[in-house]
Amino acid sequence: MSAQRANPALMGDYAAPPVVEEIQRRSLIIGGAAAAACLVGGFLDPAQFFRSYLAGYMLWLGISLGSLAILMLQHLSGGIWGFVIRRMLEAATRVFPLLALLFLPVLFGVHHLYPWADPAKVAQDSLLQHKAAYLNLPFFIARAVFYFALWCGAAHLLSRWSLQQDQVPRESLRDRMQGFSAIGLLFYGLTATFSAIDWVMSLDPHWYSTIYGMLFMAGGAVAAMALVIAMASLLSKHPPLSEILAPAHFHDLGKLLLAFVMIWAYFSFSQFLIIWSGNLPEEITWYKVRLAGGWRTLGLALLLFHFVLPFLLLLSRDLKRQGRTLALVATAVLAMRYVDLYWLVAPSFPQAAAGLRFHWLDLAAPLAVGGLWMAEFLRQLKSRPLVPLNDPLLPQVLEHAHGSE
Repeated sequence: MSAQRANPALMGDYAAPPVVEEIQRRSLIIGGAAAAACLVGGFLDPAQFFRSYLAGYMLWLGISLGSLAILMLQHLSGGIWGFVIRRMLEAATRVFPLLALLFLPVLFGVHHLYPWADPAKVAQDSLLQHKAAYLNLPFFIARAVFYFALWCGAAHLLSRWSLQQDQVPRESLRDRMQGFSAIGLLFYGLTATFSAIDWVMSLDPHWYSTIYGMLFMAGGAVAAMALVIAMASLLSKHPPLSEILAPAHFHDLGKLLLAFVMIWAYFSFSQFLIIWSGNLPEEITWYKVRLAGGWRTLGLALLLFHFVLPFLLLLSRDLKRQGRTLALVATAVLAMRYVDLYWLVAPSFPQAAAGLRFHWLDLAAPLAVGGLWMAEFLRQLKSRPLVPLNDPLLPQVLEHAHGSE
């Protein structure tokens, strides 16, 4: 057995159902068609393509990052809530190599995206000159390589040890994953924060926020949990998860989604409150653009559909115990996560002063990245048993499922 793919004999009754392969095929078709459209759009309007691509890319990168964080939290806590979704989380983290490849368009478009990458603008701006030691292209690329190396390495080790546990039950493997996660979460927090600063906050190098990284980490956790809930609901209709996933499991996952939504809202409001109370010219300009005209309407939609409505719906115990209904809420939250990223990214460019203006690439780009991401995610998901075999939690999970009917 290889380190990253299970022996077919090991899969047994826990292999992914045929529906996974069908969705994988459809995702690849959608992603390929959207990528072809983006290629045309890139030739027609390169600047718009790179702007749209960045927002779409950050959505799917955030899902893999959020999955990595939730996976490590599960190893630390040992909770039953994470056992039933562990293989989905692991599959999402193994998409990092593809995400590293898909980061290349961001590098190619750096001069269209970031003012600090334009030597003419740097020569005329003393602040950009002051930040040039950090905001320069060679160091920008080096940091990106470091981030992806760390994320890919962490995902590889956790997945390898988990697969080894499927083959031979060893308590040392569980302890190893737990110890690695304790250290890994620290490096995850640092790399996720600096990547958000590098790739999004530096779109406006004159503005900064000390909690920007935490805001992105919270958003990634929301998106990851939303996607996992949607996938769990789908797979709960087919063996083997139809015999394992129970209302109690969805209830636990729904509570986690509610918690992540609240954390995201807390960071978002805290950032706004701190900047509003400080009322400093170098800080309020960032919000002045986003709270004017159509951007204000989009911001209000975020408040309503990314927090208020999901918060009220997820308070319901009955809703959280119904996988299909919970999946509908989770899908809506995932869609609003992209709207949030669009609201963060798009107003950073000069044309935003003219008001909110959607471009067809704003839809094509996230579909292109998302289709390819989903195809790879599902390929990874079906390469392993859908539950961690030989894990000490398995009997408790089954008891939790049947005892909650």
